[in-house]
Amino acid sequence: MSQPDPVSSLPAPSARTAARALPPRPDLLPMSPEEAAAREAARDRRDAQVRGVASVQEMRQAIRQASAVLPAVHEIPRLGPQKTAAFRARARAGLPFIMTGMANRWPLSAMSVETLREHFGQLPVRARVGDYINTAFAPDRAMQDMTLVAYLERAMADESGLPPYLGNLELRNLNRLCHWPNFFEKMGPPRFWIGPAGCITPLHCDYDDNVFAQLWGKKRVWLAPPHHDQYLYPKQANAILFGSPFDPDHPDLERFPLARQAALVCCEVQPGEMLYIPAGWYHQVSSLTFSLSSNRWARGRPLVLFA
Repeated sequence: MSQPDPVSSLPAPSARTAARALPPRPDLLPMSPEEAAAREAARDRRDAQVRGVASVQEMRQAIRQASAVLPAVHEIPRLGPQKTAAFRARARAGLPFIMTGMANRWPLSAMSVETLREHFGQLPVRARVGDYINTAFAPDRAMQDMTLVAYLERAMADESGLPPYLGNLELRNLNRLCHWPNFFEKMGPPRFWIGPAGCITPLHCDYDDNVFAQLWGKKRVWLAPPHHDQYLYPKQANAILFGSPFDPDHPDLERFPLARQAALVCCEVQPGEMLYIPAGWYHQVSSLTFSLSSNRWARGRPLVLFA
């Protein structure tokens, strides 16, 4: 019996359809210091309510305390496919792991770049351009709006310097071709990451549990436990996101001497695999080949706090 065609249910391509404009970036909208402070306070309250905690600051501290008693990690284990109950039981240990065979049957995994271009080329996207590594967590980092096909043409043609990157985009048209397991009681919308070899998301941590699915290509991921933030020179972007200037791929230990003490561990995520990144774990993600990835963050109390 032949396999079903993953593109049989796709919309007919429409190359001449003009892409609608993306909404303005809220972080660049003008506001007074008082308005900015009120907005930040409201966000902190909302973040705590969504996660079912008294405060995000207390949640962060609880995660670091739980991390401090965990065993040292020297290698990220690879498991077979996991069902929800088994996943949650394992995730409560607060350690990262890779699950094989989780996304290789998704229709999106079976698509080619050419099919993506043909059927979704006119989707509006917002690309990270310029030096998006050193400005990764700045509110005014350089971004450029374009169509997906324009991005693919630019990314494939540009072989010098840091390639432009489509990162953290909510592309609902693509998500229709994914079959996410219900690992968390509450999950945020899927986010997509598309780009050639050399695209990087620099070292940072999110204080939400994270499941990362690799659909095309390979990515290298560095990880470090939450309580080792003391060695990674973190800077707060918001209450649940902290960035680090340290680059594990090119360690500058003269500039960042404390990083010698950080328990960094490296793994490669292959097509069809999922990586579980517990809340608070620092991670840096680099594309080794042209890659399409997607991730979802939990929107609830981190599983390690249920242990």
